[in-house]
Amino acid sequence: MRNFSPHLFIGAHMKKSGISRRCFIEYTGAAGLGIGLSSILPQISLAKTGIKVASGSANPLGLAANTQAEGVFFSGGFGHAYIEYAAEIFAEVHPGSSMSVEGIQRVGERLRPRIIAGDPPDVIDNSGAGNLDTGALVGEGEIMDLGPLMSAPALDTPGKTFGETLFPGSQTSGLFDGVQRYVNIAFTVFGVWHSKTLFDEKGWNYPTTWDGMLSLCDTIKSSGIAPWTYQGKYPQYMLFGLLEPMVSKIGGTKIWKDVDNLVPGAWEHPAMLQALNMMKALHDNGYIMEGTPGLTHTESQAEWLQKKAAFIPCGTWLENEMRSITPGGFDMVIKPVPSDDASKLSWIDASSGEPFMVFSNGKNPVAGMEFLRCLLSKESAKWFAQNVGSIMPVVGGAEGVDLSSAMTSALTAVENAGPNILDRPSFPGWYSDIYSEVKDSMGALLTGRASAEEFIERVQGASDEVREDEDIVKFKRS
Repeated sequence: MRNFSPHLFIGAHMKKSGISRRCFIEYTGAAGLGIGLSSILPQISLAKTGIKVASGSANPLGLAANTQAEGVFFSGGFGHAYIEYAAEIFAEVHPGSSMSVEGIQRVGERLRPRIIAGDPPDVIDNSGAGNLDTGALVGEGEIMDLGPLMSAPALDTPGKTFGETLFPGSQTSGLFDGVQRYVNIAFTVFGVWHSKTLFDEKGWNYPTTWDGMLSLCDTIKSSGIAPWTYQGKYPQYMLFGLLEPMVSKIGGTKIWKDVDNLVPGAWEHPAMLQALNMMKALHDNGYIMEGTPGLTHTESQAEWLQKKAAFIPCGTWLENEMRSITPGGFDMVIKPVPSDDASKLSWIDASSGEPFMVFSNGKNPVAGMEFLRCLLSKESAKWFAQNVGSIMPVVGGAEGVDLSSAMTSALTAVENAGPNILDRPSFPGWYSDIYSEVKDSMGALLTGRASAEEFIERVQGASDEVREDEDIVKFKRS
């Protein structure tokens, strides 16, 4: 057995770059995502997937012939088929080699024993509840430097490196002291979802302010439909779905930077109190669907799909996660969170996520990097957009794709936001103790067991404890 620090298993916080997750809007649009790229370089057509490999780009990382590699991936809202498609591309580009792909839940629980034994998979998707502590993995030297991948030729975009084909800013969260340790494979828009069909039938219009939201909630409640539900057992959905954008719209994004940097009293900012009280009004006025706190994410989303509730917060993985039970003609759409200022309605949260990483002591780390080059190819991104209904941060990755109402609304929201794509806080990944307290306190707030003031007191206390704990490595966000 290899010797490991216990930090890997108790969630210690190793040093990590505190860089914004913001992606540039110039590469998005309602009609499709990305810009067209042209080249005079020849391409090689492969029949099964349609991948067209740029000349000289088939094997720049030097994958050995007949390599049999292993990938283990979180199977969540995006499903698993896109991973299998990327594995097909991998096998076509490298005849005789293969990447086995396994979809799992609870990544940390499944993989920690293998990491301890020195037998990790070659590549993983470290997402979902119970994921591995990335900072600790980096600190233990478990995660590859993906610099060679970023500078390698792109698979099917001639004349570009792999890194140059990804949205600017989309990979900064994977930088640890300037070293690329993971790549994000999804571009997610966060907001409030409703059925366009239902709203058209009822003559309801999406509100431009939070006061307008509460007024509409009165109307919705009178119709016999609950205005709101949320992923009850996972109240953090209301953190990234409502609280984050509300606070930024009311008081500015510096508040979240102060939170991330453990500035004393950051959680006590007046904008935080105002936003929490605005959210608490959903409970106080009886606008949250009965039984919501006891529901899982998919259970609450299923109730919403049955039109038992009008609104639900979520990211753009929602469409695919619920695809199998979405009624025909539901026409789900996403909108930005309203706040106190109608002029800021279009401001929206969006970021890259789904961190894919390669283990340095895996049997075939080169295969892991090569798989990521296939996964984030333009061909793979188009398949993802068409079949998963979400976006990869790949330039041109949605060109020519027939978009659903959900995806069209997400791209429209991003287009309307212009430069106002809000930076999301980093503390959930940096300081698990603070994040845990936020989740607990959010659940208490939305069930009437805590006031906004009590929420702030509890979370600020957790932040102070982290700041004062010399055993916890601190991060700096600029």
